[in-house]
Amino acid sequence: MNKETISNNWDLVIKGKTSLFDVKFRDLWHYRDLLLMFVKRDFVSFYKQTILGPLWFFIQPIFTTIVFTFVFGNLAGISSDGLPKILFYLSGITCWNYFSDCLNKTSTVFKDNANIFGKVYFPRLIMPLSIVVSNLVRFGVQLLLLAFMMIYYYIFPVDGVEFKITYAIVFFPLLVLIMALLGLGLGLIITAITTKYKDLTFLVTFGVQLLMYASTVIYPLSYAVEKGYGKWIALNPMTGIIEGFRFALLGKGEFTLFSISYSIVFSLIVLFFGIIIFNKTEKNFVDTI
Repeated sequence: MNKETISNNWDLVIKGKTSLFDVKFRDLWHYRDLLLMFVKRDFVSFYKQTILGPLWFFIQPIFTTIVFTFVFGNLAGISSDGLPKILFYLSGITCWNYFSDCLNKTSTVFKDNANIFGKVYFPRLIMPLSIVVSNLVRFGVQLLLLAFMMIYYYIFPVDGVEFKITYAIVFFPLLVLIMALLGLGLGLIITAITTKYKDLTFLVTFGVQLLMYASTVIYPLSYAVEKGYGKWIALNPMTGIIEGFRFALLGKGEFTLFSISYSIVFSLIVLFFGIIIFNKTEKNFVDTI
């Protein structure tokens, strides 16, 4: 058997990257079982030592919704766009939690997994992708909570307040995908930068919280327009996603082709640069982390 025949029998050939655009999507599919294993690990390890376990999926959005309803809905008197305040805030929180979890956890991928990355070969993008998928489970659980509250208000409606599911529900998978890509892209950029500038790690969580107030989680876009800063809030790509999410499930919100197109284009551009920067950093991050 000659050398050429032997080389053709290898199941996997590991080569150095030849360019920043050499992502090797085929390798990602080849390691899909590893992706599922990381998803299971993230889910189990995070909650196995807690008393309430997965109940925290419900507790966090419930308490946040109650606080937002009391502070912004009752004390501040901010409009809920004609929706029951609980549904309005819970829908925004559900969206934002998924996006922020994807961003925050992806932004520390290199730091949290330096030991694994330095010892074993696998496509590095598997790790941030597993975070996006595992957070999708949490998003689905919180979505069930939102559905339960929708059923409750349908059976026991508030006087003068109503909601309805609209045709935009067909765009729901697209909205979730955009959130995932946006969180993934921003997380990849941040994790690459923080390998060299570690101080930025402390600013990420705080910055994401500030960014929430520049979206329509606690007020509708119509309210921001009325107050004169709607065009600035619309620049946040999450604004179009949240508004579309509310319009699809509750029938209220500024859902336009332009807003969704803007969010899609913005997310794809961020993801593109995120992958490029991530690929460049992963070559030598072990030496700098």
